[in-house]
Amino acid sequence: RCSLDETVTFSKTATTNLESGAVTLGLVEGDQLSVKDCLYGLLLKSANEVANGLEEHVSGSVEAFASLMNQRARELGCTGTNFVNPNGLNNSNHYTTARDMAFIAKAAFDNEIVRQVASTLTYQIPATKNAAARTVTMGHKMINPADSRYYEGVIGGKTGYSSLAGNTLVTGAEKNGKRLIAVIMKSSSSHYADT
Repeated sequence: RCSLDETVTFSKTATTNLESGAVTLGLVEGDQLSVKDCLYGLLLKSANEVANGLEEHVSGSVEAFASLMNQRARELGCTGTNFVNPNGLNNSNHYTTARDMAFIAKAAFDNEIVRQVASTLTYQIPATKNAAARTVTMGHKMINPADSRYYEGVIGGKTGYSSLAGNTLVTGAEKNGKRLIAVIMKSSSSHYADT
């Protein structure tokens, strides 16, 4: 719905409408990043204000973006999912299933741009109003060959955590011409071993 070189301008709502403890890049109202930079901030750092900024850029509002997310989920065959925000922060009306996350992950890993971003170990986010240029690192430990949890063949993935969801982990791996997707939800720090 947009190109990688488009500029996302962050609003006050995008940068302040977050629950306590939410992961961020420290962006403030008026900061600007390219869509490409946003994708790396979102998938590597899990920056919640970046999700909000992208949502505003693409559709103008949380509600409109959630509607697009729900429409796409249904197109992918999801039957137990309802999105109400772009980042998965706690909301009793925001829910999904492991099966539905696997459908969503399959579509994501079929996308070359998402696969590239979701398998990158480090990326430099340019300077913003309150921060110099900084490097973000991949949160998914199974992608990093230097980590003891590394798994050869992982093509990408996404970590998650909220107080209600616990640790979540979606991982795609390919070996011998087969692609498998593992989805772990509501883990208590065993998500890598379970995967």
